[in-house]
Amino acid sequence: MNGSDAIVVASGNPHKVEEIRAILGPLGFTVRSLQEGGGPFPEPEESGRSFETNARLKALAYARATGCTVLADDSGLEVDALDGEPGVASAVWAGSHGTRSERDARNNARLAERMRGVPPERRGARFVCCRCLPDPRGRILAETRGTLDGRIAEAPRGGNGFGYDPWMWLDDPGCTAAEL
Repeated sequence: MNGSDAIVVASGNPHKVEEIRAILGPLGFTVRSLQEGGGPFPEPEESGRSFETNARLKALAYARATGCTVLADDSGLEVDALDGEPGVASAVWAGSHGTRSERDARNNARLAERMRGVPPERRGARFVCCRCLPDPRGRILAETRGTLDGRIAEAPRGGNGFGYDPWMWLDDPGCTAAEL
């Protein structure tokens, strides 16, 4: 495979790879996981203090490693009542050991504990996603930041999605991200 054949999604999260494949596949893009792009590769350190910096660090490292165009992101949850936590530490907020589903369960338990007793007007939150797309030579083709605003629900709902999705209430359409 050469860099023009595919976009490699720089994530160890299979849910993200499938979501991106579902979006870009119908548009004619071939989307590959890191494993399909020749991995495994050493995971770059996400040492940035912002989602933007970490997305760029990952994208450039994996573009060099794969020799392909790479789509990398850094994303997470910012909660107003928690002064923006978990923020860039969202995936490992309650510890980095265990499987992804075990980490998600611990992160959600920590969120529930920290939000206990927080009144509705202070439960504002947003999912943040920053993406970076460099070519195989490391030239940045595109960078973007998006947010999905909502609030932390009183209890988790829904079986779709992953991570904090069962806790993120969206006023319009009137459900959690995991119920979409």
